[in-house]
Order: sequence, then structure tokens, then C-alpha cells
Amino acid sequence: MTATNLKQSTEYVKPKMNWAKLEEAENFANTVKLYRQGKIDSDNFRRFRLQHGAYGTRMTDDYAMVRIKIPAGEIYPSQLERIAQLSEAFSIGSAHVSTRQNIQLHWVVLEDVSEIMRGLAEVGLTSREACGNTVRNVMCSPLAGVCSEEAFDATPYAFATARFLLRNPMNQNLPRKFKFNFTCCEKHGMARITDVGLIPQTRDLDGKIQRGFKVFLGGGLGNKSFVGHQLEDFTPEEDILYTSIAVLRIFDRLGNRKNMARNRMRYLVDEMGWENFQNLVLKERMVVRATQSVIVKLEVDHIPKEIKRPIRITDTDGRSPPDGYSRWLKTTTFKQKQAGFRAVFLTLESGDMTANQLRSLAKICSEFSAEGFARNGFSQDIVLRWVTEDDLPRLYSRLLEVGLANPGSLTMASPVGCSGTTSCNLALTNSHRLAKEIQRKFLELNLDEDETLRDATIKISGCPNSCGQHEIATIGFYGGGGRVGKDMYPVYQLSLGGRADGEAMLGVNCLRVPAKRIITIILKIIELFKKNKKQDDTLASWMHRIVKGNENSEIKSVNDFKKILEPLTIPPTKDQDKDFYADYGSDSSYHTKTGKGECAA
Repeated sequence: MTATNLKQSTEYVKPKMNWAKLEEAENFANTVKLYRQGKIDSDNFRRFRLQHGAYGTRMTDDYAMVRIKIPAGEIYPSQLERIAQLSEAFSIGSAHVSTRQNIQLHWVVLEDVSEIMRGLAEVGLTSREACGNTVRNVMCSPLAGVCSEEAFDATPYAFATARFLLRNPMNQNLPRKFKFNFTCCEKHGMARITDVGLIPQTRDLDGKIQRGFKVFLGGGLGNKSFVGHQLEDFTPEEDILYTSIAVLRIFDRLGNRKNMARNRMRYLVDEMGWENFQNLVLKERMVVRATQSVIVKLEVDHIPKEIKRPIRITDTDGRSPPDGYSRWLKTTTFKQKQAGFRAVFLTLESGDMTANQLRSLAKICSEFSAEGFARNGFSQDIVLRWVTEDDLPRLYSRLLEVGLANPGSLTMASPVGCSGTTSCNLALTNSHRLAKEIQRKFLELNLDEDETLRDATIKISGCPNSCGQHEIATIGFYGGGGRVGKDMYPVYQLSLGGRADGEAMLGVNCLRVPAKRIITIILKIIELFKKNKKQDDTLASWMHRIVKGNENSEIKSVNDFKKILEPLTIPPTKDQDKDFYADYGSDSSYHTKTGKGECAA
């Protein structure tokens, strides 16, 4: 099957932007042929492949993961339907929503990548610069525009930034990947743990309200992580593009191109010192502003989008909602600032959706969202916004039919897990499967309904590189290997107390936990919390006090946790428990095996 054979529904809301260039698909196909013929060496081909969004797959050169770029997370029904078709034709019949609002298709034959690119281009999508040493997908909070705590909707600014930077010559060969993150407010976003993070704010200037942003620079997660620094008290909206260009120019000029382990911008900020880097950015911005041959500004679309409830005849005829509705309503929906509307967060298992679910979601989105499209979230989820509260029972029934009505997406019971050993060359453990196991167990125990656990998070990475964002989790894990004699078993480093809001901080390492003891350890932490918490505590607030050294209960420090939890981590012998020595999703004995990583290629 070729992309041109795929049929497309036409009754949907049309995408606002066309991010694609169809000719890139043909160019990719021709370059693959040259590579197979030995006319392009592997290093140059890898750089080309990554620039076009095709990431290497674990232990093979014949397959790729295609990362589809979704700027600001805005995904339309026609695009969901097309991704469903492409996943069936060229992938494994499912797709994966990432922590950076992309959608990924795994185990694609290298020669079929161009067919996927063609299919995506027909619905306005691209994989260009979704990987490689360039500006990656520009993110924006899925609650931007509907959050009651936001100063204004940052979405148009995220779109304008993405449009300006896509295929821009200035960012095609940076020292390493570079990330922008727009959010709605201090609470709902990750502005402080990315290269450039932006939070909308306003100020009164001579009696007029002026729009601008808090701009944070130099944050990021990985083998060594940093929380970003605020550039200045207020950055006016007209300075956002100049600031972005200035930062990119500095990183391009001074970033470390020799040491792959230290070539993200956060290392440059750390080595220079914040004040020196800050002054350099402010000076560079003045130079950028003064030396542009023409006025450069973001083309921000301020035209309000049409919000119109889909017209239909109700079929509820007074019936009560199906069982589980109240639990789902409580743990997956968010009240918008617009009266009578809610945003619905779909609870996915580690970001996975089948082709049938994608296809069904396209129709559901068109039928229930008054804006006519969806938003990918920050936690491997998809958000339907502008759903009228009267429609929620019917929406729940429809989601039940397609297996998308699980509760808990806005709670601790919906952990994040990177792809791990299912596809990644660097992974040491199957973090993807572990996250699913935790989710299933927590939903079985109804932990999603516990209000004191609601704002806590669990995030899991298959290696120290933090693709699962473990360092900003209330309870975080990253994978590795342990050994008893000659026998190896999967193990995770536990960290506690991370967060990404206005009080952003990195989690504190506690101890190494065998994979098959992870759920036991988490439940023990919850037990200790219940025993020691104060009246108004949540797990997140209690843990924050502990890592800050402000707790006076039985657990005063992370060390106290370690002493209590350590006996639960002692491994049995292989004769005592053979399953202990196998990773989740595997029947064979565990071993560490990695390939060449491409996160830094």
C-alpha cells in the first residue's frame, strides 16, 4: 500500500497550519537508495535521517521509528485518522504519544519511511526536525486557552515560534537538540526544565495592559539535569523572537561540539555561570534587533478560533451513565475557565493507542469537541477540550466502547514510562511495560480516587537520560542492572521529591530497587505517608517537605526512607525466584545490551 491509496474523510475541521513539504518524502526515498548502494556513508545518512524525523530502532539498521511533529500538541481528526491508516500499513498497528507532544510510529521498514512522510504531508503533518541537532517540537500546555490561572493564551505564540523555526537555516546544525516549551501558568507546565521555557504574564504600562512572558533558560533533564533561570522580570511579546534568536546564536557559536555528553545548552550555562550567560543573551538580543536587514517579528495569529458545539440529537433518553462514570469524571476531567465546558484527559497506557482507537478518536473528537480538534498532553495523553458538561455522560459511553475510558489520567495512577527496551538503543530496562503494570495495579486498588495522592506523579526512564522525566516526579525511577553472583536482574534507581511547577526542583536519589519490587516499594511509600502525614497533606506536599529538610515526623529525610525501604530490595537467589531475574515483558534472563544512541547524534 502507498500513501496515495489511503482514503481520507472530509467532514472534519481542517487543520489550521500545513507543516509539510511533499518533496521531502521523495528526497528521503532517493537518499535511502543512495545509502543502500553505499554512495552515502552511515554517519552522513544518520544525520540526514534524524533531521527528517526517523530515529534508529534498537539493534537494527533496517527499521526506524518515525516521530511525527505535532506543534503545540494540536492534532486534528483527519490527522488522527491518517496516522491510524499509516500505523496499519507501515508500522505495528499502533502509535505512541510521547512526553513532548509528538506521535511516534515504531518498527517502520527504512524504505517505508518516505511513504509515511507522503501520507503525513497530505494532511499537513511533517516529521522534519522531530529528531537531530535542531529545534525540536515546540510544545505548549494542553490547557493553554482554557486555564483559569493563565494571563492569556500562549498557543498562538507557540505556533508562530514553530512556524518561524521549522526548516530555518539558523538551527539546522546546532551542537545538540534544542527545546522550547510554552505553558499556560506556573502550575501546569514545564517551563523551568527546558532550554527555553515561557510562561505568559502581563503588566500595566502607562495604563495599558502589555503582554509578555517569563522566560527561563538553561533547564533540562538528562544524565545531568538543571533547573532553568529566569532571564529578566518581564520580556515583552515583541522581544520573544529576538530573545529566541539570540539564545540560538549563542548556543550555535559557543556550544560544545566535541563532547557529546556535555553539548546541551544547560552545560554551557553551567560552565559560564548564569550571570555571564544572562548578560551575553541580553547583549546578543540588542545586536540581533539592531542588525536585522528587515524587521523580524513573530506572525502571531490573534483571530479567535470558532467555538461551536456540534449539533446532534441526544440519545441518552434520561438513562443513568454507565458504571464507573463518576470515577472517570473525577479523575480525568478539568473544569475550563469557560463556564459549562471541560477538558477531558484520555488515560492511555504509557502513551499507546491502537489504530482502531485513533480512528475512533477522530470521530469522537469531531462529535464532542466544540473546537473540533484535540491536544496532545505532556504526560503521554491526549486531551479533548471544549466538551460541554451535558455531553460528558455520552462521551464516557463512547470512550468505553473503544477502550479509552480508563480513569486516573490526572492522578498518580497514570505513570509516565519511556519506550525503554521495546525500541530504544540506550535503554537498560523495559520502563514502558513497568509503567503499564503500575497503572493496572493502581487502578485495581482504586488509588486514583484518593485525593491525597492526586497531585503526585510517577515517572520512569529506561536509562539515566530521563526521556521518562523521572527527575521531576514525586516518585521517579531510571533503569539499570543489578547482579547476584553471575546472575543479572533489572533494577531502578529511585528518586524522590521532584517537581516541575513554580517550585521546580530535581528529585533526590534514594536507593536502587529491583524491577519486580517497584510496586511493593511505591505502596510502602504510600503507607508511610498515610502514617506520618499532617491533616491537609498530599503525598506531593509531604514529600516536598522531606527533601527540603522541613519534616519532623518519623521520616525526616530521604536517608530515613532508605533505611526503611532497603530490606524490601534484597534480591533472592535465582533458584528461589527465577521470575525476579527477568524484566517485565520477558521470559528470558535479564542482561544489559545497548546500541549506539541517537539522542545526541
